[in-house]
Amino acid sequence: MGEDNTPVLILEGIKKAYRLSSTAPMLQVLNGIDLVIKHSDAVGIIGPSGSGKSTFLNIAGALDKPDEGRVVLDGEDILGLDDTALARVRNRKIGFVFQMHHLLPQCSALENVMLPAIATKDKAYIKASENRAVELLKRVGLGERIHHRPYEMSGGECQRVAVARALINNPRILIADEPTGSLDQKTAESLANLLLELNEKDGVTLLIATHWLEFANRLKHVYALREGRLFQQK
Repeated sequence: MGEDNTPVLILEGIKKAYRLSSTAPMLQVLNGIDLVIKHSDAVGIIGPSGSGKSTFLNIAGALDKPDEGRVVLDGEDILGLDDTALARVRNRKIGFVFQMHHLLPQCSALENVMLPAIATKDKAYIKASENRAVELLKRVGLGERIHHRPYEMSGGECQRVAVARALINNPRILIADEPTGSLDQKTAESLANLLLELNEKDGVTLLIATHWLEFANRLKHVYALREGRLFQQK
């Protein structure tokens, strides 16, 4: 793949505070975060539970808005978009993988992978996406599980379906929040290897929050989130 140094995601001056109850003081979770992620980067965010990793990823992935700051995805300042346009950006340009796979139990692996494509309501695109979904399931080692439903698969297999689903629309970035957190060690290692392979061989841009330091240290860049700020570790 040719090198592309174009920033995929730029976060500038990101601040976010929450009030845990109506009488509690405001808790500053993010306190002026700056980060630039380029094409084919693999960025890890580490930090203890409650440090704000999920909040940060939700803002980076347009699932939440900061109190202050800018989020520029693929050259577009997305915070100024209305809800419809923002939903379209999330669907087409961002792939999400969470700690739990969130697959629809009544749908097969193939149908679950195709859900983001179906959401476009473009019949020609949906038809073309079926072949891509099959190829993605083969790519993540589930070529024999295409028509299986979640209850017929292991937790690791379900998480691989979630990865394939996140990639169906060729997103500019894949954002994963503790993707190995609910898996046993062997299955977690297999999923970590898959994500690293997607980055190294296919150029998939990664932003991953994880408690697993061994996995984080295999990524190209690692930041620790402490007291609302990012500190580069690697």
